[in-house]
Amino acid sequence: MARRLPVSSWPPPAQDTPACALCERAAPHLTEHHLIPRSQGRRRGAKVSDLPTAMLCGPCHKFLHRTFSNAELAQDYSAVDALLEHEDVRRFVAWIKKQPASRSVRVR
Repeated sequence: MARRLPVSSWPPPAQDTPACALCERAAPHLTEHHLIPRSQGRRRGAKVSDLPTAMLCGPCHKFLHRTFSNAELAQDYSAVDALLEHEDVRRFVAWIKKQPASRSVRVR
């Protein structure tokens, strides 16, 4: 009687690419955005590891830091929903969703 070979695990299963919390594009590389900036959180006496974060693609992350100061991010935009309510962020997200994640985008 012939032996059965074990089920092969090759090739490994494809893993889902994580998505940006703002634009929801599947991006190969995401960065951690502190919803309350580290400098502002430390002033309030919070540990950096306890601050809320969101995973963002590079263009979204750069756009937020070019648009808002750390004080504004800490006071008014300390949640993804609050960021999406801002008109400039909504316009940027609507535009960036149309761009492929592989395309390099320059944020001004």
